[in-house]
Amino acid sequence: MHELIRDLRDQNVLLVHPRDRSADEFLQQVKRIGCSFEHTWPVPSTLPNKFDIVFVDVTDQSASALKIFMGKREKPITSIGILGYENPSVLEMTFEIGAHAVLMKPVRAAGVLSSMLMARRFHSEQLRFGKELTKLREKLDNVQKVNDAKFILMRHRGITEREAYELIRKQAMSKRTTTTEIAHSVINAESILSNMGDS
Repeated sequence: MHELIRDLRDQNVLLVHPRDRSADEFLQQVKRIGCSFEHTWPVPSTLPNKFDIVFVDVTDQSASALKIFMGKREKPITSIGILGYENPSVLEMTFEIGAHAVLMKPVRAAGVLSSMLMARRFHSEQLRFGKELTKLREKLDNVQKVNDAKFILMRHRGITEREAYELIRKQAMSKRTTTTEIAHSVINAESILSNMGDS
């Protein structure tokens, strides 16, 4: 836990909120935590890359500006919505901007740190799952390519599925590449031959 709190001190925080008592209370707590921070209002058109965590005031009035602001992120960022009330449109907007946590008004010192820690944890897990999903999709795509290549070889050479795979594997070993690359070459060759036949 201490390590997580220490990590927060390296984060750059942006507060997008009218300058009022809630904002002042929030900024004082962020200062106590040790983060570097900036405050801005109204909602800017872009979100600078230097920030790691952004707190945004979510209201019906700021909906369109928030969508544009949060939609222009060039890098993953931890976002926390500050809510004054919980009507359906505000909650929907909180989901739309991808908030990783919420903080209710009136903002109190007790709650800022926990919302930051929970949001950072949730965001890091989200990024990790996203990377794992990408890898899994790539793996499935590669398996499909090898399967497609096997069936092409089976059809053209009259061999079994096992023999087709062994042929792909041996080619990969001799050329010092992957079975996926060989499969890709087989699929491309089949496509070229088919197109030549059509012409």
